[in-house]
Amino acid sequence: MTQAIRVRRVAAHEAAQCIDDLADVLIDCVDGGASVSFMQPLTRERAVAFWQMIAGDVERGERALLIAEDSDGRIVGTVQLVLAQPDNQPHRADVAKMLVHRARRRGVAQQLMAAADAVARDESKTVLVLDTVTGGDAERLYARAGWQRVGEVPKYALMPDGSFCGTTFYYKHL
Repeated sequence: MTQAIRVRRVAAHEAAQCIDDLADVLIDCVDGGASVSFMQPLTRERAVAFWQMIAGDVERGERALLIAEDSDGRIVGTVQLVLAQPDNQPHRADVAKMLVHRARRRGVAQQLMAAADAVARDESKTVLVLDTVTGGDAERLYARAGWQRVGEVPKYALMPDGSFCGTTFYYKHL
């Protein structure tokens, strides 16, 4: 039986309350080999510290944090919009840290991306940019969601196990 997933934007005053669940999702993704800025093994302390920083950005209005919750209220996925941009780019946002717990995939990322588009529109953002591992599953998701591939930089980052990976950049006009 498939559980219903609810995607919503986290209010500034509640961002800190989500840290433990978000840390669980991040650790699961890194353990699963996702190249999302962290190396294996990712300690709980490091994951919590990252989300504390993000909660501060949310509280200051610099980021929008979206979460996907299952019917029990557990966070099973997340994505962010970096809203704070240079003065000459007020119309742009960066999509960051698309993370979905490995046990909960089935359309969660697609729902998160649709919600990110809606939040971007609410924030008067008309250009979105993101990057992802070249050749990864996310590339199909982004193509289906209308993102335009810009290009690839080989050996741009490391996978959590220390091996090199290329990164592909995308944009989307809303």
